[in-house]
Amino acid sequence: MKTEAACPLVGRRLLVAVTGSIAAVKTPLLVSALIKAGAEVRCLVTPSAARLVSPVALASLSRHRCYQDEDQWNPNEPRPLHIALAEWAELVIVAPLSATSLARWTHGLAEGLLASVLLACERPVVAAAAMNTAMWSNPAVQRNWQELHSDSRLLLLAPESGLLACDRLGDGRMVDPKLIELAAVSGLLQVDKTGRLKRDWQGRRLLVTAGPTTEALDQARLLTNRSSGRMGVLLAQAARLRGAQVDLVHGPLNLPVAWLEGLLTHPVTSAVEMQAMLAELQPTADAVAMAAAVADVRRIGSAQAEKLPKDSFLKSLGQDWEQVPDLLAELVRRRPFGQALLGFAALAGDDAQIQELGEQKRLRKGCDLLMANPIDRPGQGFEADLNGGWLLSAGGSSCLPVTSKLALAHQLLDAFLEVQVAISASS
Repeated sequence: MKTEAACPLVGRRLLVAVTGSIAAVKTPLLVSALIKAGAEVRCLVTPSAARLVSPVALASLSRHRCYQDEDQWNPNEPRPLHIALAEWAELVIVAPLSATSLARWTHGLAEGLLASVLLACERPVVAAAAMNTAMWSNPAVQRNWQELHSDSRLLLLAPESGLLACDRLGDGRMVDPKLIELAAVSGLLQVDKTGRLKRDWQGRRLLVTAGPTTEALDQARLLTNRSSGRMGVLLAQAARLRGAQVDLVHGPLNLPVAWLEGLLTHPVTSAVEMQAMLAELQPTADAVAMAAAVADVRRIGSAQAEKLPKDSFLKSLGQDWEQVPDLLAELVRRRPFGQALLGFAALAGDDAQIQELGEQKRLRKGCDLLMANPIDRPGQGFEADLNGGWLLSAGGSSCLPVTSKLALAHQLLDAFLEVQVAISASS
């Protein structure tokens, strides 16, 4: 199977702009992560931001000078700096975005280098707001924030709730730098030739499952699998960044907690718990993606209430087992009109075997699409950053080359949306 670029940020040109919010102290972490991911980064600070985070630190981390307002009309520059930076960047990240910079941007004021860059920029912009709770909830700030939503080039990250630097507990905390990095990658992946970002899942509700389920054997031991939950969580975040409202039902995860920010999360442990949560959420979903790796079997009856001694535990393994409920098949049986279903199959074998086994599973389950991906190949599948395989449908199969799981998530969303729209129209 052909392998595509696995690191979407390698060689990409990113301009990171910092404004006057105390959250600016987190921006160096973002710059460092972008550099480590292979991006070419330039930094820009407003006068207020320069009092909170060192331009020297940002220059050192980005391996390039950090621009400030006094550089805008430097006679040694051959072109106006705000134009040169706006044209150089493939994507701009404003993190954090303060109330003052938000107001300048919304009202088209070219006061200062950053304000001028944002007006001149024709590329995608990721903006992560951060400020005091009372400031964020102020009607004027909310009007300005909502005004930005009319610009299809912008990927806006509203602040999260938490303990703020002012000791206030509430909305206003900038989202984690790990999520900003994910949003930047997503912005580069979903931009079209005109610089607009895909918002094609706007107004749709997507239900996603992710991670493993676990079945208790006794108080200390359990039966599970190696799934980290990355594929499902990244599929959920990609859909959210394209406008969807996303419910994520997940088992125990092994990934950055920041990747869950902005999602409606529903943690579960066992297959039965996931089954109950899906029954509750499925009726309101336009589409369902079953990316969870559900345990195949469980012990008949309840698990032992206490930890068994080793000899007793080994003897107990000979007890009868039963299959857990077939969650995907149940979803297919009870789905409402217009709902599309995407399944996943973790398989082993050569390319022909995986396609054959995947198609058998698709027909047996009755889902509209099924992603059949190998888990016996180095560097992809369970616990890996890469994935690929074959997307199967009634119309045939298409090969999805090995790539980053976020890039694959966007490819799956493209195909899944086509199916959802067709099913919705026919119903």
